[in-house]
Amino acid sequence: MNKLDYLWQKWRAIANLVFGRQKAALAIFEDMTSRWPSDTYALASRVHLLGELQRVDEALEVSSRLVAVQPDNAHHWFNRGYMLEAAERWDEALEAFSHATELSPKLDRAWYGLGLVLIRLKRYDDAVAALKRNTELQPMSPYGWYQLARVHVDREAPEEAIKIIRHLEGFEPKVAAQLARETGLVPPKPSF
Repeated sequence: MNKLDYLWQKWRAIANLVFGRQKAALAIFEDMTSRWPSDTYALASRVHLLGELQRVDEALEVSSRLVAVQPDNAHHWFNRGYMLEAAERWDEALEAFSHATELSPKLDRAWYGLGLVLIRLKRYDDAVAALKRNTELQPMSPYGWYQLARVHVDREAPEEAIKIIRHLEGFEPKVAAQLARETGLVPPKPSF
């Protein structure tokens, strides 16, 4: 690899992105991956741009190459899972998110994605475990809590959902109110 040529191509792609020329940047990244097929920066950039351009099948194809080149990168697996989930390819998304959580057990977004896919697959007990892990890693984010409460409702465990609504009232009252409206569950007011 000619280092100067590589840096020049990278700079050109970044400059095109700065000026909002995604297609021009994509063409440069495509050229880079044809010249340097194992370059993870260029591959990841292509995946990202193809996704932004709604060229999902192409993005997934390049993503497959990326995880083959760098199979131990949890973020690549997470991004792949995210795209597969959006494409409603649940089993493949499950595999990608699971792989991401194995590689990086503290990657909260992967646990959240895993939980969402498990919900879609109606594997509610497994979804509870994944979403609990997400809320342990991101206790102040309402998203995992919201989904966890919804799963408890689906599992016919309204008392668990009520606990979550009560918990959310302490730091995300709007989300708590939304959950109460959507589920019809209203936590009892504390008695003094």
